[in-house]
Amino acid sequence: MADPSVEKRRKDLVEAMSKERGYMPPPWAYMAEKDLDFIEAYNNLYTRGLTDGKALPIKTRELIAIAILAYRGLTDAVYEHGKRALRHGATKQELMEAIETTIVPGGAPTFGTGLRALMMIEEDEKKGKK
Repeated sequence: MADPSVEKRRKDLVEAMSKERGYMPPPWAYMAEKDLDFIEAYNNLYTRGLTDGKALPIKTRELIAIAILAYRGLTDAVYEHGKRALRHGATKQELMEAIETTIVPGGAPTFGTGLRALMMIEEDEKKGKK
């Protein structure tokens, strides 16, 4: 029988992660079931790295993350972090400029990844999704 306090921690963590990110990646939910302590530690690192810092606000940190994720070719991650940046005050123009910035150090594939994610965001807007 599962410990009710552990189940509550798990439920609270999954809800908090979903709220903060605006989505919950299925692998992270899986990990919450398998190793709650590990995913809590990961979430603490995520929160530390992608929330307001001493000098950089969330939106700026997200724009940096977007560029790195685009370089790695992770369109879906760029999409999710782009939506999060918008929720935290970034404009679509700022997203575009962050993506434009990737073309010199990252090349056309990086630029294309960022553009595909931005196009997905705009398609969602047309459909009325946030």
